[in-house]
Amino acid sequence: MLRPLHRLLVKLLEVERRLEPFFRPQVNHLLREPAAVVLQWLINARREDECLQIAEERIYEWEEQALDDIIQLMSQQMRGRFAPGKFERGGNTKTHGLVRGTVVIRDDLPARMRVGLFATARSYPAWIRFSGPGPDVPRDIQDVGFGSMALKIMDVPGPKIMDDERFTQDMMGVVTPTFVTRNARDNAKLQDWSLRNMPIYYFLNPFDSHLLDFLMQGLWNETQYNPLGQRYYSCVPYLLGEGQAMQYSFVPLTPVVRDIPGVPFGRVPDNYLRDNMVRTLDAGGVEFDLMLQLQTDAHRMPIENAGVRWPEKLSPFISAATIRIPRQTFNTPAQFDFTRQLTINPWHCLHEHRPLGNQGRARRRMYYELSRLRIAENRTEHREPTGDEVFE
Repeated sequence: MLRPLHRLLVKLLEVERRLEPFFRPQVNHLLREPAAVVLQWLINARREDECLQIAEERIYEWEEQALDDIIQLMSQQMRGRFAPGKFERGGNTKTHGLVRGTVVIRDDLPARMRVGLFATARSYPAWIRFSGPGPDVPRDIQDVGFGSMALKIMDVPGPKIMDDERFTQDMMGVVTPTFVTRNARDNAKLQDWSLRNMPIYYFLNPFDSHLLDFLMQGLWNETQYNPLGQRYYSCVPYLLGEGQAMQYSFVPLTPVVRDIPGVPFGRVPDNYLRDNMVRTLDAGGVEFDLMLQLQTDAHRMPIENAGVRWPEKLSPFISAATIRIPRQTFNTPAQFDFTRQLTINPWHCLHEHRPLGNQGRARRRMYYELSRLRIAENRTEHREPTGDEVFE
C-alpha cells in the first residue's frame, strides 16, 4: 500500500508544480520568511547545546557506518538506474548546463576574510555546472523543485587537501538554505528510502519523523524557472582560515529568461531549464554575487547540524567576489561529454577552506568513490580541467 500512495503523492506534487507559477511568488513574499522563523524555532527548541567553540567540530561514533551505508546505497541506485557507458551522478544528477565563467575576488574585503581564495584581489577561471535533483533524470517540470550550482575554480595556487587535483577549488550550493538532512546518519536513512523509490516516507515516517525538515525544504523547493536566476546556498560550513567558519551563497544579479511554455496543463518542453539558459546566454552575460557568512554563535549557527539556518541577524552575508558568466554557447554534445569527466568534490580545496561538520567530512570519501564508480562505468577517465578546453 505504501508504494501506490507514494506514487499518488508524487503525481499531486507534479500537478502543484504546474500551478505554482500563478501563486507561489506571492506566497513566498508574504509567508516564506515568517514560516521559516517558526520552523527554525521549533527545530532549535529540540536541540541540545553541544557547548562547542567557533569552528569546532565533534566526531560521532556513528559516522563511518553512516558513510559506508550512504556509499553502498547510492552505488546501488546508480547501478539500478543507469547502463554502463551512460552513468550519471548519484546526486545533483541532471546536468542543465556547464558554462565558462570567471570568479573576481573583491579588493575591499575585511582583513579577517582575506584568507585562502579570498586573500588577493584577482580573477580565476571557472567551470560552473548547473544541475537538477537526483537520483533520476526527469523532465524538468516533474522534478521536486530543486537545483544546484557548482563551481570548479582553476589556477588556484597553494597546497590542496586532495592530491588528485593540484590547482582547483570546488564550491557548491543548492536552492535551499538548509540541507535536506540534518546529519550524515539521517542522510543514510534518506538514501535507503530513495533506493526503494519512496523518498517522501523518510520525512513522513511516523516512527522516525523528519516533518520539520520536510516543511523547511518545502519553503524553498518550488517550480524552477532558470538556473541562472536562482540563489544557491552552501548549507554546510567551511573553514575560513583556522578559528573561523563560514557558509556561502551565490546570489543572482542579472535578469534572466523565466518562461515555462505549456503551463499549467499543456506540453512543457522536457528541458525548458536548459532552454532558458541557452536563451539567456545567447543574449548576454550574467553575474552572481559570491557572499560569505561568518559563524558568530556556535550554538545558533551549528557546525554539526545542517538543518539549522544560520541567522542573518547574527551575521549578515558579506560580498566577497563576483561570478561572471559571459555570453556563450554551451549546449554542444562535446561539452556535455566533458561534464562527465569532471569530478566535483568540496575537498578539492585549500586547507584554509576545509569542509566542516559530519556531512562535510562524509563528502570527501562519498564524492570520491561515487565519482570513480561513474568514471569506471563510463569507461572514461578523471581530468583536472585548466579552463583552456576547446570543444568542436
